[in-house]
Order: sequence, then C-alpha cells, then structure tokens
Amino acid sequence: MQAVCVMGDPGSGKTAICLGLSLNLKARGYRVGFFKPTVRPAGLTQAGADEDTLLMREVLGMSDAAGMPARVVAGPHYLQKYERPEEDRRAIIESFRQVAGNAAVMVIEGTAPHVLLSLGLDLPGLCRDFGAGAIYICRAEDDLSLDRTILINEYLRTREIAVLGTIFNDVQRTLLDKVRGIYAPLLEARGMPVLGVIPRNVEISAPTVAEFHAALGGDILAGEDNLDRQVEDILVGAMTLDSALSYLRRGAAANRALVTGGDRADLALAALETNAAAIILTGGLYPDVRVLARAAERGVPVILVHHDTYRALERMHEVSRKIRADDSRAIAAVRDGFDQGCDHERLMSGLRLPPR
Repeated sequence: MQAVCVMGDPGSGKTAICLGLSLNLKARGYRVGFFKPTVRPAGLTQAGADEDTLLMREVLGMSDAAGMPARVVAGPHYLQKYERPEEDRRAIIESFRQVAGNAAVMVIEGTAPHVLLSLGLDLPGLCRDFGAGAIYICRAEDDLSLDRTILINEYLRTREIAVLGTIFNDVQRTLLDKVRGIYAPLLEARGMPVLGVIPRNVEISAPTVAEFHAALGGDILAGEDNLDRQVEDILVGAMTLDSALSYLRRGAAANRALVTGGDRADLALAALETNAAAIILTGGLYPDVRVLARAAERGVPVILVHHDTYRALERMHEVSRKIRADDSRAIAAVRDGFDQGCDHERLMSGLRLPPR
C-alpha cells in the first residue's frame, strides 16, 4: 500500500486536490482510501463528523464499518484538549491502518506542517508513521507565496519526508503566466518538483450564500430561494455611497456580497441595483422596507445578523467552499481541473504504483 499526504494552508484547496487525485487513481483501476487525521472545528457537522471525510467516503464508495476515524481537532485553543498526545498518536495510527484495509493507495488530507507541532501531532511526524510521501498545495497570491513554498519544502526535507512535489492550486488568471514561467522554474532549479498548475474555477472556489449563512446564523429576510448563489468577493459598506458605487460597478458585481449595517439603506439599495449576490446586514438593525421590497423583486438574499461588522467579516473569511457528494457539477469541475492541470506521469512515478 502506498500513501500520499496532501498538505497546505486552510483555503488552499486541499480537499479538491484529494478528490481529484482520488478520482484519477480510481479511474486507473486502483482501490483508493481516504484518511484525515486533523480536522478544524468549522469542518465538523453537528453530529461531530468531518464533512470532507463524509464526502470522500461517498464518492469513493468506502465502507464506514470501521466507524468514525480517530483524529484531533485543531482549533485555536487545542492544547487544553489533548493531555496525552502519545495516546492520541497511537489511536490515529491504528485508525489509519483500519481505514487503509486493502486499499492500494491511501490519500491523506492534512493541515499546514506546523499545526499541532507543540504536541508532536504535527503532520510531518504522522507522515513518517504512515510511511507517506507529501504533496504541498500552494494557493499562489504573490511572490511571498513562493518563498513560503520553498521554506516548507526545505522543512519537510529536514524531517526526512519524501516530497513528491508542489501543486499550485486555485491560481488567478492574472497570475497563471507568472506561476508557470517564473515560480515553477525557480522551484525546479532547487530540485523541488512542480506537479501541476490549476487555474481558479469559481464552481469550486467561491462559497455559496448558504455557506455564509451557516457560519453567521441570523435571519433570512428575502431571497431564500437563491441561497445557492456563489460569492466571489465581499464588499464592506463602511464608506460613502459614491465610493461604494464605484466598487459595486467594477468587474463581476453580480458575484459580490455587501456587508453593512442595517441602517445603511442607501448602500443596500445601490448594491441591489447592481444585482449583488447577497446583502448581509449587521448589528441586528432591521432594514428599511424599501430594501426588502427591492431584494424580493430581484431575488437577492438578505440576511440579518446580530454580530457587528467586524465579527461578521471574521466569520465570513473563515468560510470556504464545501463540495457535497451530490454536487455533480463541482465534482466534475474538480476532476477536470486536476486532470488538465497536473503532470500525471510525474505524479505516478513519484507514487511508485504498480501499472494497471
């Protein structure tokens, strides 16, 4: 059995890469398993199950006979929860072996390499226990992203982890040429393989209004039938009307969400004229009836939350797109992006799998 660990920062698209890799391997005839040793509190269902694990189990047809795999929850204050890290480590290793069963390949979704380092439950250490190689996922935003990628590759080498390579994922169109023509060659020159460059796809990367509502709570005052709209950008309504209008009229205004106080009817009405994706009203202030009437006409969701604008934005920035097992369009987009953006010959060589 071969194992590969896909690691990266939150929002880098690790789940999408795990899904694309697993579907590609399954199509080649390999029996694929999935394991996630570290989860974030935001990724858990009310019953305590990990959403990504549920997705992969269903898509891959994995048996759930082994029950819920052992894992650690890496929240901001995790230290108080794990008093016996060695016991947790042994439980995770045993759970990994049970889940692996007779799989030919185990795909492991990980965190950033430093998470849980203080307890020795960090991913590089677990990778050694699993006998897994690593793929690092970089969501390239600027030149500093490349520096971080080099640092992490070098760090993994010092931990004696076999690094299969880096995948640049969710790359903006304006950065594609730079990633391919500058970032990738710089990594290769350091002996750090680049396994792929995958362009941004809104179908995968942009959260829906429903996902923001799940994070924020609050009351849906209008547009409840359009919560599946995707949000590509967030505009904070702490500005003058003229400034807000200039932003709302730029680019893909229809995919922006406006976050503003319920007393800013002028901004909300202006956003509705540009067909914004959603209006998030903060502070528990009920809006002018004109806002709700216009939103109902246009079918734009309006959500009233009791958080202040700062807290609402904090929660919104933690939201990422969740792919559901019944979302055939998103799954197809993931598969296409992975199949077209990755160097499969190089990847298969690194995995050292027997031919099928």
